[in-house]
Amino acid sequence: MHIITNASVLNEQGELTKKHIVLEDGVIRNLIDAKSEWEPQQGAEVTDAEGKLVTPGLIDMHVHLREPGFEHKETIETGSRSAAKGGFTTIACMPNTKPVMDNPETVQLVLDKAREAGIVKVLPYAAITIRELGRELTDFTALKAAGAIGFTDDGVGVQNAQMMKNAMRMAAELDMPVIAHCEENSLVEKGCVTEGKFAEQHGLVGIPNESEAIHVGRDILLAEATGVHYHVCHVSTEQSIRLIRQAKSIGINVTAEVCPHHLLLSDEDIPGLDANWKMNPPLRSPRDVKACIEALQDGTLDIIVTDHAPHTEEEKAKGMEMAPFGIVGFETAFPLLYTKFVEKGSWDLGFLVRRMTTDPARVFGLKTGRLEEGAPADLTMIDLDTEKEVNPEDFATKGRNTPFTGWKLKGWPVKTWVDGKVVWAD
Repeated sequence: MHIITNASVLNEQGELTKKHIVLEDGVIRNLIDAKSEWEPQQGAEVTDAEGKLVTPGLIDMHVHLREPGFEHKETIETGSRSAAKGGFTTIACMPNTKPVMDNPETVQLVLDKAREAGIVKVLPYAAITIRELGRELTDFTALKAAGAIGFTDDGVGVQNAQMMKNAMRMAAELDMPVIAHCEENSLVEKGCVTEGKFAEQHGLVGIPNESEAIHVGRDILLAEATGVHYHVCHVSTEQSIRLIRQAKSIGINVTAEVCPHHLLLSDEDIPGLDANWKMNPPLRSPRDVKACIEALQDGTLDIIVTDHAPHTEEEKAKGMEMAPFGIVGFETAFPLLYTKFVEKGSWDLGFLVRRMTTDPARVFGLKTGRLEEGAPADLTMIDLDTEKEVNPEDFATKGRNTPFTGWKLKGWPVKTWVDGKVVWAD
């Protein structure tokens, strides 16, 4: 038994109340009003939260753990530890590994490695097409049986519309979601940043907004035709948001996600040719950032994800044109959004917590994401008051590739429980 005393907990009205939380056999056994006369059971392990915020464990439905095949960038163990340090208790990993997660054996390997690490809950996605080449569909039935939670060719867009329609039809029959990286290849060749002033100033090939939105529009029509649950990855453009909003208004089963960097940064913030600012989708215009924030607030965008994508310093040193896309995200996500939106009064705390816990659990039908009696004892304790500077040398991930170095932030996770067991503590 583990008891968290004097925890600051959000109630259904979004108000903070003080509770003692009793964890036993992997579930939340009791929530006790801290004002009541009560003594912890003898022999129980006790953590005094001292009024710190305790939330359901954060959920990240879009991450890259790199293993198998790219262990020099990250392993399932190092990625899981980084996730736990960032307050995440459930993470969903993308299949663009080597070999690609396009077969039951590789899905099983990832699940086994996650179990061996014993840190956070790892949910694997499987590829839509074999080797993510867009030529032949994988065996959806076998992949579901192996433990895949959805299908995606993340890292590349499925270019062939008939292929995507067939995939959606098969996924719908299995009651599984299709998760789409939306990118029309004919519009992005050699592009490394968004089409705009920064690209022009530095003589770089730009990636236009419509490269994302064309696939979003196409896939919405295919989702309508097949009835699949269609989920849009890392939305970054005003045009995509307009299409998703319209689709939702007429009842198409579409959900969507956004990353902290697309809520906080635009191409106008990029300081120079530093590839730690290179990600896919790229940082867009201030107008797109505004559209993303408004869409998250009104529910057009359902959830926040990190798209945690570690690379080595040598790879990122190749410069804007040659370096791989991607930044790390686990350990800075909550502090960034808390400091920039909650502290400044744009969002209430409950809104941010919902978008990172309850909402991803709802969208993907997970049992986690709730802080209530009988729910899994996956919890995150957060210090809302202490300010710290982002220092990549302190990261638990192997990756150091972040544009947020030196940012002073509050809202740092300090302790994480998975199934009632402490998996990370500051």
